[in-house]
Amino acid sequence: MATVLLVEDDQMVRDALVRALRGQGHVVHPVGTALDALRQTAEHEPDLVILDLGLPDLDGAAALRMLRGHSDVPVIVATARGDEPSIVRLLNDGADDYVVKPFSSAQLAARMNALLRRSSRSSVGSSDPGELNVGELTISLTTRQAALAGRPLELSRREFDLLAYLAEHVGRVVSRRELVEAVWHEHPFVGHDQTIDVHMSWLRRKLGESASRPRYLRTVRGVGLKLVEPD
Repeated sequence: MATVLLVEDDQMVRDALVRALRGQGHVVHPVGTALDALRQTAEHEPDLVILDLGLPDLDGAAALRMLRGHSDVPVIVATARGDEPSIVRLLNDGADDYVVKPFSSAQLAARMNALLRRSSRSSVGSSDPGELNVGELTISLTTRQAALAGRPLELSRREFDLLAYLAEHVGRVVSRRELVEAVWHEHPFVGHDQTIDVHMSWLRRKLGESASRPRYLRTVRGVGLKLVEPD
C-alpha cells in the first residue's frame, strides 16, 4: 500500500483512477491543479505522484520542474504525446516514468508497482555502510550523499543509484542491460538505452564534464559505460 497524490483535472478520469487505485489498497489524495499538488507535496510528501500534464492553472511540465525543486518523490507523468522528443523532455524535467493516454488502470498499476519496488529497494540500500572514493569523488552509501572535491553534489535518487553502482564496479565496463537490471530493477525494455543516456547526461553535467570531454564517466561504444579514475 502506498500514499499516492493524483493530479488530474478531469473529474471523470480522476474519479475512475481513484476507485481503481483505492481498490488496489492505496491511499489516494486527488487534486485538480498544479498549485494544489505543489502545496500537498510540500506539506505531506506522498510515496508517489501521478501527474497529468494538461492542468488548468500551470503547464504540467513546469509543475514537474517546480516539484523537483523541493522534492525527490517518484513521479509518473500522464501525457498525450508519446513521441521521443517529448519523452526525453519529460525525463530531463525529472519524471521517473510515464504513461501515454489513453492508458488502462492495469498499465498504470504495473508502472506504479515497478516504481515503488525500485524506491523501496533504494531505501533498503541506503542503510548499507561504506564509502566509495574515486579520484576526488566521494560516495557515501550510508547517507546516500556524494561530493566532488569536497563539494556536495545535488543528485536525484536515480542519479545516485547509477553513480554508486558504477563506483562499486570502478574501471569495469558495465553494459546498459546490466544497469537496467541492477539500478532500475527491471528487465531491459524498449528505450532503456535512451533512459540511461539521459541520466548519464545529467550526471556528467553535475560532475563538470561532458561526453566529448569526459573525466570520470566514459562511454565504450557498443559495449557500455564505466567510471574511471580521472587522468
